[in-house]
Amino acid sequence: MKFRVITMAGLTLALAGCTTTGMATNPIEARWNGQKAGTFFAKFGPPTTDTETGGTTLYTWRGGYKNRAVPAVYEDLGNGKKGKLITPARSEYLRCEVQLTVSPDYVIRGIRPIVDKRTGGKSYCEEFLAGD
Repeated sequence: MKFRVITMAGLTLALAGCTTTGMATNPIEARWNGQKAGTFFAKFGPPTTDTETGGTTLYTWRGGYKNRAVPAVYEDLGNGKKGKLITPARSEYLRCEVQLTVSPDYVIRGIRPIVDKRTGGKSYCEEFLAGD
């Protein structure tokens, strides 16, 4: 009986260590995995670099350059009154850089952000690349 329990525990741990390649881990992958790379590059522009690795090609794409004004945040005193300055107004520079893994038939098999910035709940790359 102990042998069966130990064997089942070992199999459970072994299976937990496995990963699947078809699962999207982020909204960008959910949107672009399985799509033609030409569609991506037609919409967002050409890649900056490409590297052959075995049967796949790794493309690096950069874009989505944007300056955004972030307003100042003040302490709320109630009745619409502002108190002490908490954070001053500033300008944020946003950009996105991703690495695409593309199969020999030019289909995106993976896409992961390299340079990204969180803008509240979503990252900027998620907003820029996963939105239609």
